[in-house]
Amino acid sequence: MEIMLYIAIIIAVIALVVLTVYTINTLKVTKDFLNETKTTLQGLETQVKGITTETTQLLNKTNRLADDVELKSRKMDGLLDGAKGIGETMKEFDRSLNQLSNSIARASSEDREKTNEAVKWGASILEFVMKRNKQK
Repeated sequence: MEIMLYIAIIIAVIALVVLTVYTINTLKVTKDFLNETKTTLQGLETQVKGITTETTQLLNKTNRLADDVELKSRKMDGLLDGAKGIGETMKEFDRSLNQLSNSIARASSEDREKTNEAVKWGASILEFVMKRNKQK
């Protein structure tokens, strides 16, 4: 019976050694997996930092672009106001030209009547002078 006790102890020791070996192998595999996971997470952290930096730069550019668009919009408002003023000035100029043209037309028709009278008087005087010269 003692032998059975020794055999049982030997089997228990062998089982304990096998269990220890498998546990060590499992822990090594787990350690390698955790190292790979750590490396992956570090790479992911680096990429997230890069994305954060790029996002910040993009946001800054967008803000500068929005400020530039707002500034140009204000300048455009001034330009459009100026164009509106030019349009009103052109209308006023056109109105003045029409008035001037009408004044010239009226004056020329009045002058035409006076000119026609002057020509008639001149022709009459010339005819009178010619008749007088013939009588002498």
